[in-house]
Order: sequence, then C-alpha cells, then structure tokens
Amino acid sequence: MTADPRFDPIIDRRDTHCSKWDAMEPIYGVPKDDGLAMWVADMDFRPPACVAEALKAQLDHGIFGYFADEGPYREAIRWWMRTRHGWDLEADAIFSTHGLVNGTALCVDTYTAPGDGVVLFTPVYHAFERVIRANNRRVVECELAYDGTTYTPDFDAWDAQMDGAGAKMMILCSPHNPNGRVWTKAELEGFAAFARRHDLILVSDEIHHDLVYPGATHIPMANIDGIADRLVMMTATTKTFNIAGSHTGNVIVADPDLRARFAGKMSALGLSPNSFGLHMTTAAYSEEGAAWVDALITYLDGNRQLFDAGINAIPGLSSVPMQATYLSWVDFSGTGMARAEFTDRVQKTARIAANHGPTFGKGGEDFLRFNIATPRANVEEAVRRMQAAFGDLQ
Repeated sequence: MTADPRFDPIIDRRDTHCSKWDAMEPIYGVPKDDGLAMWVADMDFRPPACVAEALKAQLDHGIFGYFADEGPYREAIRWWMRTRHGWDLEADAIFSTHGLVNGTALCVDTYTAPGDGVVLFTPVYHAFERVIRANNRRVVECELAYDGTTYTPDFDAWDAQMDGAGAKMMILCSPHNPNGRVWTKAELEGFAAFARRHDLILVSDEIHHDLVYPGATHIPMANIDGIADRLVMMTATTKTFNIAGSHTGNVIVADPDLRARFAGKMSALGLSPNSFGLHMTTAAYSEEGAAWVDALITYLDGNRQLFDAGINAIPGLSSVPMQATYLSWVDFSGTGMARAEFTDRVQKTARIAANHGPTFGKGGEDFLRFNIATPRANVEEAVRRMQAAFGDLQ
C-alpha cells in the first residue's frame, strides 16, 4: 500500500486532554503508555491545511468577538452538499448546533414530549440513547436483522412493535454506526414509509456521509420523495475533517412548520454558534478540503482492507464488511467465549481500547467496535496484537 505523508505520521496525543488516548486507562484499564486507543470516533490525523490556516488567520487577527454574517458559512455548506451529494438546500434551512449530539438532543426536546417513545434501529450509536433518556423520553429499540454478514431493515417486525409504543420520532443513522452500512435507495424509501405509517418525525443523522468506500453510494434522505414534511437532516464537518473539538454541527429543516418549531427552541435556549467552528467549516467545505477527503478515503480503505484481513484470519472472529465510516464492527460470537473473556483478551492481553458492543443496544452483545482512522502502523500493530491474544484459536 502506498505511503501518504498526510496520514502516516504518528502524532502522540497522550497528555493533550485527548479523551481517546488519555481516558482509555481509567475507562478500559488499557495502559496509556503502550495501549492502542481504538474507541472514541475521531481520527489520529491532522485536518487539511486550509482548516489550520483559517484558524491561524483568526489568531493573527487577535480579537475573538461575536460572529456576524453566516452567509459564507451557509453557502459553503450548500456548495458541499450540492457538489458532493447532489442535494440542494436552502440557506435558511440551516441551524448551527453545538455538534450533532447536541443537535439530536434539541430535536428530541423540540419534537417530542416527556414520556414519548423515540425509535432507534439497534445496534446504533450509543449517544442517541443517552440523550433520549436524559430528556425523559423512552427508547423503542427496533433491532436490525443480521445474517452474520449484513444488517438489513426488518420492517414487518418493527411494525408489530409500534402498537402501543407511543413513539413520536425515529432517529436513523445513515450511513450506519456501528455496522458501516450504506442504505440503498429502496431501504431509505422503506424507512420513509415506516415513518409515514406510524406518524413519526424522521431525524436522519448523516454525519458519516462523506466517509463512503468505493462500491457504495450515499443517498441523502432529503432526496427521497414524500418525506420532506416530517424530515430533519443532521450533518457536520467534524467526522469528515477530524475537527470534532470544534463542536459544530448542522440541523437542516426544509419543512416550514418543523423549521419554525426548531427555530423557536434555539431562541428559547439562547443558542448561538462558535465562531471558530464556523471558520473551520467554511474552510473545510472547499475544493482543497474535497481533495483531502478523497485522499483520506483511499487511505482509510487501505486500513480497512488490512484490518479486515487480519481479523478475519482469526478463527471465530468476523469483521462486518464496512461500506462507510472508519469504525470496524467485530463479531466475536464464533469464538464461543463469554463476553467478559473476549473483552479481557482485547483489553488486557492485546492492550487495545475498543467500544463495548452492548452500549449500542440490542444486537451488540457479541461485538466490539474498533476505530481504524489511525496511521497504518497502528492498524498493523493492532492486528498483530489481536492475532497474538487469540493465538490459541489459530
């Protein structure tokens, strides 16, 4: 595989207030000095130079006051969605939030009431459940069908669950985290029909939409017919460009009534955007940013192939084929081990911090999630450690 000076250098993130590297020892018991952090979903790569240059310009200016005129920021978002995703949106539909976990919480607060049910398609990103419960709503878990290789919707089973569920909203992860699926047009139409049948607001979290591998094509839910009157879109630069610390995301609402309700909630909470995040987003959504993302996908694809081949060579382990994201979902059910045993082997023997599957809801019990957005040398080392930790199965 070809080396790339943008992604190959190992940057030591220890002792930099980095949750991914500095918190793995207290949370997972993986030693910080020689452990591998493969849990928190950020990358160990510097963002494109245009992002750093935008921040440097602000530092050189030296005054960090209130931000005015979001026009260029919104136009950068519109340009990116149109050119990269074939999605035309209005500037007035864009709301800037403090990241997309915050955006999710705002949607739950805006469009549901305490005690209402919110549908999740599990296993799915764990922060959804956290903010739903924190807002005193109920989680309705609709488990995805899994055949040992691929996850698919199970609308018949889910329809039966809706009787008496009191659900008012559904949150779709597209592309899906943690299983890496890119939903087909037919599947997205199925999710839209499910929302209509059960009168649900559909919140589509598309934060991973730029991180799609060759052979798959992401379709924005906004481009699916017949759903605009109940659709809320969520996007961000943070995953794409590794700028999660900017805490800048976008909730995009085309429907006038839904938009007015969301604007009212933002106003009531006195929310306004972080100026540094707006500058970073505007710089990232550019031709230079696009070229960097194209190179990133090529590099991540190499990591994906390397990690999958190494994990799948261990009897009893299976890395679910990943169409998008940089998060590998590894199935340990074939080992016959209890969850505590295979988790201990990963954390104590391999010294790797990976997300525990049960935190993603039903269907995650036999899994761990590994972040492969790290220099290739780290991926190679992770494979070596995993093969040694499970060497008795060889």
